Amino acid sequence: MKDKIFAVLQRIGRSFMLPIAILPVAGLFLGIGGSFTNQTMLETYNLASIMGEGTILNDFFTILNSAGSVVFDNLHIIFAMGVAIGMAKAEKEVAALSGAIAFFIMHASISALIQINGGTENMLKGATASVLGITSLQMGVFGGIIVGLGVAALHNKYYKIELPQVLSFFGGTRFVPIISAIVYLFVGILMFFIWPTIQLGINKVGELVISSGYAGTFIYGFMERALIPFGLHHVFYLPFWQTAVGGTAMVNGVLVEGAQNIFFAELASPGIQQFNTEATRFMAGKFPLMIFGLPGAALAMYKCAKPEKRKVVASLLVSAALTSMLTGITEPLEFTFLFVAPILYVIHSIFAGLAYMFMHIFKVGVGMTFSGGLIDMTLFGILQGNDKTNWINIIFVGIVYFIVYYFLFSFLIKKFNFKTPGREDDQDSEVKLYTRADLNAKKGQDNLSQEQASGDQLSATILEGLGGKENLSDVDCCATRLRVTVVDPEKVNEAILKSSGASGVIKKGQGVQVIYGPKVTVIKSNLETYLNSIK
Repeated sequence: MKDKIFAVLQRIGRSFMLPIAILPVAGLFLGIGGSFTNQTMLETYNLASIMGEGTILNDFFTILNSAGSVVFDNLHIIFAMGVAIGMAKAEKEVAALSGAIAFFIMHASISALIQINGGTENMLKGATASVLGITSLQMGVFGGIIVGLGVAALHNKYYKIELPQVLSFFGGTRFVPIISAIVYLFVGILMFFIWPTIQLGINKVGELVISSGYAGTFIYGFMERALIPFGLHHVFYLPFWQTAVGGTAMVNGVLVEGAQNIFFAELASPGIQQFNTEATRFMAGKFPLMIFGLPGAALAMYKCAKPEKRKVVASLLVSAALTSMLTGITEPLEFTFLFVAPILYVIHSIFAGLAYMFMHIFKVGVGMTFSGGLIDMTLFGILQGNDKTNWINIIFVGIVYFIVYYFLFSFLIKKFNFKTPGREDDQDSEVKLYTRADLNAKKGQDNLSQEQASGDQLSATILEGLGGKENLSDVDCCATRLRVTVVDPEKVNEAILKSSGASGVIKKGQGVQVIYGPKVTVIKSNLETYLNSIK
């Protein structure tokens, strides 16, 4: 039972990645646009004459601001379609269309019931909102997720349905939007009666987390890191970022739910004097961790490597450390010590919780899109000014984190002789395999053409390791992992998968995650092409 739950949660977490992937671009638009149209910032840097109101640059940055805002304002339908696509096993475009149709019908049904029952004035204060011009309940991203998951379930069950001859035109994929529309008509009716109670419960959970103060922030940061090896961190943090679990705030007279939504609503508002740290507490903790802590761990691993291997280790760790600092993608580093010394990852998770707590204590109001690296820190911290964000505290805490990570990891690696890169014995094939895979991942774009040329060979190896085509139920990927649902987990051969360049394999029931690093999207595309080419 637990294995089945894990497999489902894995697919759900993976499906969140598609709508989340647009957030960095939207955040860049909003960050750049909001920064260079902020009058205080323009006056501080003496830019008013070339970027002030009435200039071409100001007009352009205003457009950027609006382009970024529209994404965050409409995340509900983006998630409805994105989750449906991510959870659908095939014919994903049909799932997307069905998700949009179901979304509109659900909210239209709710809107009709609101009018039937006397309009918004008879509803609880803050319970209603305008959803793409439809007066409906304030369901936020949860509403989109409810639609996406339900439509995907209907799609996977019915997209191959065969109807009687007289109705055969409506069979197959054409049946999916039809059944989705019918089901979500009644879901909308049901939501009108039960969602206010659900919303009250969600708000209570959020109040509990927020009322827990610094302890609640520590637990959040610890859990967010601890769930990464299982691939379930997206399922955990998303409600805090996008729903009332992460708090609510009035911004320019509009009720905004979710920590990330609150931050970007304030970012788009020129009148905000200081960002809401009760919202950014769920984001700011990543900065000292990604920019300072993990590079400190990388330096420790380099210093602990055998002298004759340090040159190779340096090229591996420098690349991984820079990736962490700039983009916040940490798995190349985290999984390096996760597989050889799990206790280091436990310590790392504890320090993650402390990082979030310290940022909360020092009232750091820096938000993020996705990464928590230097790019986000510059856009949403430095350019916004220290008065609004207290971003300088990231530097102070970060320096301490770099020192602590370096000396603590150095001590533990030597004390317990952990086989981090460059310390493995020649016969220790397991550790060498992880290092070789990370080295392959480091080569990045230079190797893509070579990988594409030999895509069939690599795909054949991966397919063999997964137990063959008939053993695959679902194939997709996130930022760094190939995520697969298999029919029989016993047929999965981890040794073969690792020989394909994987830095690790995680099995939990029917859910299998094969870790390849940032090049996984190319591997997944090649695998799908290969699957379609064989009978």
